[in-house]
Amino acid sequence: MQKHKSKRLTSLIIMAALGAAAIAFFSFGCSPSGEKGDATRSEKPDKVTAAGILGNPEYRAISYGGYRTNSRDVQPSVQELKEDMLLLQALGIKVLRTYNTHLAQASNILAAIRELKAEDPGFEMYVMLGAWIDCKGAFTANPDHSVEDVESNTAEIAEAVRLANQYPDIVKIIAVGNEAMVKWATSYFVQPGVILKWVNHLQGLKAKGELPKDLWITSSDNFASWGGGGAEYHVPDLEKLVRAVDFVSLHTYPMHDTHYNDDFWGITEAEAGLSKTDQAEAAMDRAVQYAQTQYQQVMDYVRGLGATDKPIHIGETGWATSSNGFFSPEGSKAVDEYKSALYHDGMRAWTDQAGISCFYFEAFDENWKDAPNPGGSENHFGLFTIDGKAKYALWDLVDEGVFEGLGRGGQPVTKTYDGDEAALLETVAAPPPMPEPAE
Repeated sequence: MQKHKSKRLTSLIIMAALGAAAIAFFSFGCSPSGEKGDATRSEKPDKVTAAGILGNPEYRAISYGGYRTNSRDVQPSVQELKEDMLLLQALGIKVLRTYNTHLAQASNILAAIRELKAEDPGFEMYVMLGAWIDCKGAFTANPDHSVEDVESNTAEIAEAVRLANQYPDIVKIIAVGNEAMVKWATSYFVQPGVILKWVNHLQGLKAKGELPKDLWITSSDNFASWGGGGAEYHVPDLEKLVRAVDFVSLHTYPMHDTHYNDDFWGITEAEAGLSKTDQAEAAMDRAVQYAQTQYQQVMDYVRGLGATDKPIHIGETGWATSSNGFFSPEGSKAVDEYKSALYHDGMRAWTDQAGISCFYFEAFDENWKDAPNPGGSENHFGLFTIDGKAKYALWDLVDEGVFEGLGRGGQPVTKTYDGDEAALLETVAAPPPMPEPAE
């Protein structure tokens, strides 16, 4: 394993340095208040703020759900969440992203962090608290995307406000909606004006002293929704929203586009004679570059509006490790633990170098997401399996002993495939030949 990982990391670090040069100026040290440029990165400030942690590689971020069954009807307990928090601390994570407030998990996460801080003053973890936003009739046969679900959305935002005020030392960001504006979210998406309404509401509470003044407000959405997509997204309310948020939180998923837009995906004719792992490395280099391109498209749109000091971070990106659908060996040949590790390391190397926070998706597999289809890719985005095994991206850390004495559900952290790299590499499908360039 060490041979493969050292080789790929050398390549990725070089690539990250090249990609960072054009982006770092805009995304690091560009807080409207100037706080990010003033903080000493190697020292913990007296008061930790969103402005100080976002873009700071000392504050690694991740998307997190603690569900351990095939249904969200079973909410994780505070004790179970504390187990996970300690694993994530060992992984170097200091910022979590959650997705809704109407289920007990969100408040339980905050309670778990507070208990851990009381037990160990050195424990440090912060939260980007998500408030879910729906259209009227969401997840029914007839969603009405022109109108929001006022009752549900009001309750979500009110609970986010309550939790932010109850845990001001932990909640540093509120994110209004998750992929709530992108038009392929056909079950629930809303118009940008709905997100703008709630962002303005929260900013107004800050102005009145009813929320902490250094709490940052954003919405976390697909890159297309933030202006990186087609002209149908470039509406006046989006322009107002860009100016209203404290930073832009965009999502980028090259993995999905290995099926939906395969222009970047695969191996070139010159790479056809390489080993399977070298072909995978070449393809994953291009996948990271594809994510960088989507980031740049959002930056171009935001800067084109004159928002030259608006920070831009990555609210979600990830790469599944298994699929029985579009991304499987029978599909785009995109997913396995080896390629997922390459993507994880490439994105971390680039974003750390460029001063971009990356809420990597995700910490643990969550099998409720596609419960009727256990092999579906949505169940397999975690760096850990649902029973706490470390996937290939984390094998080196297991070797280093960073998870010693920790575990999930009473089980210590072990490697997937029982640590047999040869068995893991057997599962790697060579990427397909890239499409011929158009004449």
